[in-house]
This record gives sequence, C-alpha cells and structure tokens, in this order.
Amino acid sequence: MAKSKFEEKLHAGYGQTLSIDEMLFEHRTEHQELIIFRNNSFGRVMALDGIVQTTEADEFIYHEMLTHVPLLAHGGARSVLIIGGGDGGMLREVLKHPGVERVTQVEIDASVIEMSREYLPNHSAGAFDDPRVQLVIDDGVNFVRSSEDHFDVIISDCTDPVGPGEVLFSSGFYEGCKRCLNPGGVFVAQNGVAFLQLDEVTTTARRLGPLFVDQSFYAAAVPTYAGGVMTFAWASDNPSLRSPDLSVLAQRFEASGIRTRYYNPQLHLGSFALPQYILDALSA
Repeated sequence: MAKSKFEEKLHAGYGQTLSIDEMLFEHRTEHQELIIFRNNSFGRVMALDGIVQTTEADEFIYHEMLTHVPLLAHGGARSVLIIGGGDGGMLREVLKHPGVERVTQVEIDASVIEMSREYLPNHSAGAFDDPRVQLVIDDGVNFVRSSEDHFDVIISDCTDPVGPGEVLFSSGFYEGCKRCLNPGGVFVAQNGVAFLQLDEVTTTARRLGPLFVDQSFYAAAVPTYAGGVMTFAWASDNPSLRSPDLSVLAQRFEASGIRTRYYNPQLHLGSFALPQYILDALSA
C-alpha cells in the first residue's frame, strides 16, 4: 500500500497523481525543491517544485527525440551544448553519436546532478565521466550570453517556464543560443504539452522566428507529461535540415550504430507533422 501520493502542480484545474511507494530523497536546494521517489508503474520519479521531470519508465522517449532528431538531421555535429538536463539522460544519448567530440553541459543546480547520479544512475549510465564532457554549474542564460565557444547543436533540456526554468523561454536566452550556434547549426528545446500549454508554443515561435531562417516544432507522446503530445522547438538557418531524405536519415542512423527504443528515421520525419490545432494557433 502506498505511503502517500504525489500530486503534480503544473496545471490549474488539471493534474496527475502518482503513488509514492517509497520516498528516496527529499531536499530543498538553493534553487528548488527536489524529490525522488519510487512508483510501481513508472519506477523512480524525480520532481522539482511539484512538477514531474523524469521517470525511469519512459525517459527514453523524451531523451531520444530531443537528441537524435537534431543530431541526425545535422549529420556532422562535433560539438554539442546541453542547457539543463541534470539527470544525465540527454548527455547519455548525445554521447552515443560517434562523431561528437565535445559536449558542454550547463546546469544551474549541482544538487540535481548529484542526486540523479545516486538515485537515477541509469539515466546518465556513466555519461558524466566521459572525457568529452565539460560540466558547467551556471545559469544557462548567463552562459550563452558570455561564452566564447560555439556549437553545432544546442539542446535546451529545460524545466517548465516556472521558477528557475522561466528564463530559458525568454528572448534573451534564444538570442544567446543563436550567438553560440555555428553556421548551419540546430537549436532544439522542450516546449511543453501543447494542448494544455499552447501559449508556450506560440510565444516560442514569436521569439525564435526573428532570429532564425527556419523555425518550427516537432512532437512526441511522452506518458509522464500528461495532456497530449509534447512539442519540441526547432530552429536553424538551414531549412533543408528539417526535411532530409528518408534514405539519408536511415543511412546516418545505421552508420551511427545507435540502438533506440523509440526513435527511428520514419518517426523522425513524421514527428514534424503537427496536429491542426497547433498549426491553427501558429498561423493566427
């Protein structure tokens, strides 16, 4: 029998409840309230400030789509910047690409990394110890505004736009990412569950549109993020990267030797076909 229940606080008037079958860790960090608990359906769950961030059961969907879509579309990425992603899942997937020579990860809260390594070790699977990785404890906005480094792919694995994650949806952050992106590079970002957070989608489009030649979204259904499909922002100055030939994607995917549980080249292309209500909101 469950000891207690976790009730998510992200949406007013709607939410999900998870039984806390075992509380593993609970701590108030300098930046946010962090808890990690075990749920019989989703395995170990991490939540920040009352919002589920990741679970053992379905993290692979989110991390594979936010990593392999931009990297395989680019086709030659050697340097990658990850903003956020303290649980290590994104880093794990990025490092599977043999052509990646350098990964910089910027996380505002060192406690998230420390607790994830201890309580969610399968997320990072040793990725933080890879010699290609430079770990920076800093605010993501500060980093992209001041860094002299440039990257082929930038992944914003941010929390929802509340608390410390709010600035990672700002025009200033997007401008900084554009400044740090190599010519022909790709920027992607978590952009919420569109059915319940449609304003986030339209606001992101309005802020990214003036900065990039090509800006769009792609989507995937992640059970943890309840309420419909999750959208991922896409931006690049090379429009052709958003619609590569399937044969090219398939060749790159096979050559990489990467094994996935969700991503495949067909799904990659199909993920850019958005529901009509999103298209209508963007056109309005």
